[in-house]
Amino acid sequence: MAAQLLRTEHLTKRFKGLTANEDVDFEIFAGEIRCVIGPNGAGKTTFLSMISGHLQPTSGHVWFRGEDITKMPLVERARLGIARKFQTPSVFNRLTVYENIELAVLGTSRPKHRRHARVREVLELVRLSEQTHQLTSMLSHGQRQWLEVGLLIGNDADLMLLDEPTAGMTAEETHSTGELVRSLAQELSLSAIIIEHDINFIRDLEAPITVLHMGRVVAHGNYDEISRNEMVRDSYLGH
Repeated sequence: MAAQLLRTEHLTKRFKGLTANEDVDFEIFAGEIRCVIGPNGAGKTTFLSMISGHLQPTSGHVWFRGEDITKMPLVERARLGIARKFQTPSVFNRLTVYENIELAVLGTSRPKHRRHARVREVLELVRLSEQTHQLTSMLSHGQRQWLEVGLLIGNDADLMLLDEPTAGMTAEETHSTGELVRSLAQELSLSAIIIEHDINFIRDLEAPITVLHMGRVVAHGNYDEISRNEMVRDSYLGH
């Protein structure tokens, strides 16, 4: 049985008079993909931000590999293996694809003689081997998204926080992204928490789903289970 990687306990975030998240309990195991969905304003991004360390919770706890990291700074969480990808890719356009991944690998403790092999390995994993020497500015939108996933892997991430990874992608790129995320989980035991509005992408991942509404968890389950939930249909999926 896979080990529990991360869990949150009664995680709550208030901004003055606004409650963005309230009493969110959540867990994810090594090699697992979990999706978080809900309408705009449901608190999805705030929830990710409290896991990544971009925001401190008002109350509650975040545990990673059994350690309470609630007050741990963002940089230290990244060193533990928690890496976040925002909706807009943050890559270096004037560098080649290889150089982007190389920068990520340089930030690890990997010996110098192993760095080149690691860069090649990551490029293979994210399906960009043929674009190794291409300028990043010449990549398609989907390829730029995959390159940023490569940066997370190059930084030795164990838990990837992916915020709308398929936004702006073609149908083919979206399908390939699902295949990529599944392969990383199966082959490397990488875990991923994914926020996504493309419900077809969510369905095809066949991963457990957590539904947020008005900052609270209103449903857990697989796609068939949450699609039958009347509250989820009313607030998000529609009839």
